[in-house]
Amino acid sequence: MSREANAAAQLDEAALGAYLEKHVEGFKGLQEAKKFSGGQSNPTYLLTANSGRYVMRAKPPGELLKSAHQVDREYKVMKALGPTAVPVPKMYHLAPDGDESPIGRMFYVMEYLEGRVLWDPRLPDLSPEQRFLTYDALNEAMAALHDVDVKAVGLEDFGRPGSYYERQFGRWSKNYRASETEHHPDMEALIKWLEENMPADDGTVCLVHGDYRLDNAMFHPTEPKLLAVLDWELSTLGHPYADLGYQCAYWRLPYSERVRGIGNLERSRATGLPVEEEYVEAYCRRRGLTGIPNWEFYVAFSLFRYAAIIQGVYKRGLDGNASDPETAKKSGKNVPIVARVAIEGLEKAGSL
Repeated sequence: MSREANAAAQLDEAALGAYLEKHVEGFKGLQEAKKFSGGQSNPTYLLTANSGRYVMRAKPPGELLKSAHQVDREYKVMKALGPTAVPVPKMYHLAPDGDESPIGRMFYVMEYLEGRVLWDPRLPDLSPEQRFLTYDALNEAMAALHDVDVKAVGLEDFGRPGSYYERQFGRWSKNYRASETEHHPDMEALIKWLEENMPADDGTVCLVHGDYRLDNAMFHPTEPKLLAVLDWELSTLGHPYADLGYQCAYWRLPYSERVRGIGNLERSRATGLPVEEEYVEAYCRRRGLTGIPNWEFYVAFSLFRYAAIIQGVYKRGLDGNASDPETAKKSGKNVPIVARVAIEGLEKAGSL
């Protein structure tokens, strides 16, 4: 980490505690702010105070892409979803950017939940039945999210409705080019295919999470019960198949030290790991849909977007602005792997 970024990463706990006592109801006596391990986007801290435990999520230090690290959007969407069937933590306070913030950057404070984040998609410590129920809980929460009435929860202005995939393709292509460090032929082929096969907008609009996957959720300590969906930084008004396609696309990736997919593992009811066709059918059943035309586009797009995201993480690692620079620098090796899986999927489906 650069000297400037390292200095910015240090928290003035006295100033932070005094600020929170003024702005978070019931907050008393900050004792410690400890950074959680894992995650690359926005640094997250466990706050231990005399009044209990809280979680703080902040922008990372350093120079950032304009459209990235929008923690205020995370706060807004989770606060709005509080009364709905979508499980989210309680929101307590959003601090502004700059000099008004006790840490010099935007952050928010939310409820601390006692539970598990399941980082390994193989779920090796669970029985096959528990694995199935865990993934099915993700499916149920995603269907509930896409059924939320955005106007009723005050999120009708949370994004531009319509032409979601065209806009997202433009955004992530731009971000990818801004953070590009080397030429990846499969990534270039994928970008070209997506540009030439963009589906016409069907008018479907809902709230989408933007990074919907297993390790962005909190589960009960011992049961396959979903307590909260986390990491809403990329949420917006968009197309529901963006979340579904992304989750299924992620599972097509192989499981390895560098990539945490399940594409090279047995996926069946016997193992409890989700079968893509059955998972999509369960989602459609919950939402009253008969099927999803053009499915391979949604998966390919999601793999492209994921590759663009991890390329950005890699570039931040090189620049010294990542939450965990060494892990971030390893992520760049995954970009060609993700692009290759996308190309192979299109070839297998006869789309390329």
